[in-house]
Amino acid sequence: MNKAIYIATSESNSGKSIITLGLMSMLIGKTAKVGYFRPIIEDFEDGKLDNHIETVISHFGLDIRFEDAFAITKSQLIKKKNKGKIGDVLDLIIEKFKHLEERFDFVLVEGTSFSGEGTAIELDMNVLIAKNLGIPTIIVGSGVGKTLEEFLDGEYLAYDSFKNKEVEVLAFIANKIQPENLKLAEDGLRSVLPKEVLVSAIPVISSLNNPTVKEIVEELDAKILFGKEFINNEVGSFSVGAMQLRNYLLHLKENALVITPGDRADIILGALQANESVNYPTVSGIILTGNILPEDSILKLIEGLNSVVPIIAVEGGTYRITNKIGSIQSKIYAENIHKIETSISTFEKYVDLDELSDKLSAFEAEGMTPKMFQYNLVKRAKQHRKHVVLPEGNDDRIIIATSRLLAMDVVDISIIGNKKQIENKVAELGIAFDFSKVNIINPIVSPYYDDYVNTYYELRKNKNVSMAMAKDLMEDVSYFGTMMVYKGHADGMVSGAAHTTQHTILPALQFIKTKPNSSVVSSIFFMCLEDRVSIFGDCAINPNPTAEQLAEIAISSADSSMAFGIEPKVAMLSYSSGSSGKGDEVEKVRTATEIVKKKRPDLKIEGPIQYDAAVDMEVGQSKMPNSEVAGQASVLIFPDLNTGNNTYKAVQRETGALAIGPMLQGLNKPVNDLSRGCTVDDIINTVVITAIQAQGL
Repeated sequence: MNKAIYIATSESNSGKSIITLGLMSMLIGKTAKVGYFRPIIEDFEDGKLDNHIETVISHFGLDIRFEDAFAITKSQLIKKKNKGKIGDVLDLIIEKFKHLEERFDFVLVEGTSFSGEGTAIELDMNVLIAKNLGIPTIIVGSGVGKTLEEFLDGEYLAYDSFKNKEVEVLAFIANKIQPENLKLAEDGLRSVLPKEVLVSAIPVISSLNNPTVKEIVEELDAKILFGKEFINNEVGSFSVGAMQLRNYLLHLKENALVITPGDRADIILGALQANESVNYPTVSGIILTGNILPEDSILKLIEGLNSVVPIIAVEGGTYRITNKIGSIQSKIYAENIHKIETSISTFEKYVDLDELSDKLSAFEAEGMTPKMFQYNLVKRAKQHRKHVVLPEGNDDRIIIATSRLLAMDVVDISIIGNKKQIENKVAELGIAFDFSKVNIINPIVSPYYDDYVNTYYELRKNKNVSMAMAKDLMEDVSYFGTMMVYKGHADGMVSGAAHTTQHTILPALQFIKTKPNSSVVSSIFFMCLEDRVSIFGDCAINPNPTAEQLAEIAISSADSSMAFGIEPKVAMLSYSSGSSGKGDEVEKVRTATEIVKKKRPDLKIEGPIQYDAAVDMEVGQSKMPNSEVAGQASVLIFPDLNTGNNTYKAVQRETGALAIGPMLQGLNKPVNDLSRGCTVDDIINTVVITAIQAQGL
């Protein structure tokens, strides 16, 4: 069930705050605990808070600290982007969002406001964030200054940007529409958007666009002389008091802001009197320009009045000050209760709350992005901490990966190697390494060495293993590490950075052995593509599996998929799709598919099927139109090692996909193999999935 909604726009001054406030009010009326999150905010001065966050938290009394309600500022984002570190930004956003998601029943996420530096990247960034958070979107568009055609073209492009990345758009709200054009805007949007998208239109509400005296004070850096208690008065109009009072009074409009030099006592007193008179409009405030204050006698007279509108003094001349006031973009802030209440009532009046609520509750996210997947891996590994042994302690990559894993505080680690040599390498590499948190083992001097030798001898003596052979083998780091797992002194092992696959797996096959319901050890890779995570199997172990073995590999891979939070839709790959193909290899895949269907009728599976038909919706629907798997496969099973290994490497290199694995399946306890060309990130990811595997035992 969906637990969040993303409010997005494609332009500045869209009136997005109305939607945020109205939606928050609706959610609080229906949900026990509602959270609020802004992934990216404008830069703010020290000692001040972001206005959007402060307003929402304050008005609705949310139990969220300011620093928990956002991830990064605009300037920090731009610096990260320039350094090619957008991935780091997404990691931070996902982490902070997930913390809120755990605490609250529902989280309202508000996108960027398209103001200041960096607006060119904001739409793409909002799409990317919504995609990686796995939550649906409400898009807000402004009708100000646009023809109907311009409005519809622009808003459809915004909608298309989200849909192209498979972000579900639940609703589209046209805001700031002239009242007489509301139906025109709604009908136009319905004509270009799918019928399942909820469409609403909200008219221009002039009072929401009017600045308050407080906003003018802040913009002009003005000094408040009188009437501070009325600082939130809204300014409906403004005019310069340069003519004689009898003429100026004729120009006053409702909620007028009077702009006049400070030595015009007649205008000042006349405006104050007009505010008290039932025959003249209300005056919201008075601005005294030119850094001129009224004479003391006038100030004394004003002080003695029962009620005084805000009177503020500024340094600039009347012309410049008037222009600056005209350019102020009003915002909704915490103290302006009237604007907040107007926003909420406007939203409730023009948006179908019941239909929107139904859409929110019915939405379920499909698929999983690579960033979501990696975040969930680390989170799950931390939930039930496990102990992983790394036998290749003298390899630089293992040492660096261990340093980072210690900083992540995700698993307990033992390293097999010479402690002095490892200390020297740490010094050479210049990395932080907390030796107090790592168990470094030299097999020969380990207190467990003799026990491990005897255990191995007893397990393998019927295979003609002598005590001398057992002693020699227990000096081998792979055998010693595997025995640690067998004896329960470690929960899992990761090796292969400096050893062959056979060297890593052979000890496990000898005494950890396969699970009771498994006859074959196989492997999968988690292929983190641009917008999804797919599982490839078997790309590392079995050269030419039989139909029975292929079926078992498919079942194990589907179970692994479910265990890691990915819905399994299994594609049994071959060079033909459906029943048309002939040949031994196609028949093997066809037979394997039938075996899986009999053993596991709960699984969605298709085979034989070609790769393009498995992953491309258009191709899949054309070749197998009634399939639950074609075009949307998440688990891809290759018919042999040659095909699988080459395909995963081709996809990895050509698309830039991150390949996590191989993760071995079928063993009683987790032992995983690294490639000798592995990176530090490969090691970290494999350690994390090994820890998660161990949790399931």
